[in-house]
Amino acid sequence: MTIKEIQTEIIDEFSMFDDWDERFQYVIDLGKSLPLIDEKFKTDENTIKGCQSKVWLNGEKKEEIIQFTADSDAIITKGIIAILIRVFSNQKPADILDANTDFIDEIGLKSHLSPTRANGLVSMIKQIKMYALAYQSQN
Repeated sequence: MTIKEIQTEIIDEFSMFDDWDERFQYVIDLGKSLPLIDEKFKTDENTIKGCQSKVWLNGEKKEEIIQFTADSDAIITKGIIAILIRVFSNQKPADILDANTDFIDEIGLKSHLSPTRANGLVSMIKQIKMYALAYQSQN
């Protein structure tokens, strides 16, 4: 699936919920389904700066695509990174760099986060794009 197709799928999923309590529960559930990051990647280098809670992100290039794994010590944050990984993992670096993140506004996520969590979300996206930039420059 393309990044845009995955984003549309997420928008559709979030539109099924009537209120933000249900949507936050869904975000938490997504976090619980996040594949666990290998403990060896829970390092300072893989910690996303700018997040209120601890978030680890690792990206590895496999042939033409980047596969991301992540974890967080906070349940909401873990759900947020799970959404981002679903969108950007298994995609080509150029596609990640070209992708917009308007879907986050469309599902209303950013407007329902505290300012520190919203900053953390921006930091997560920035880190994903930094991996893509680094791997793209290796070509």
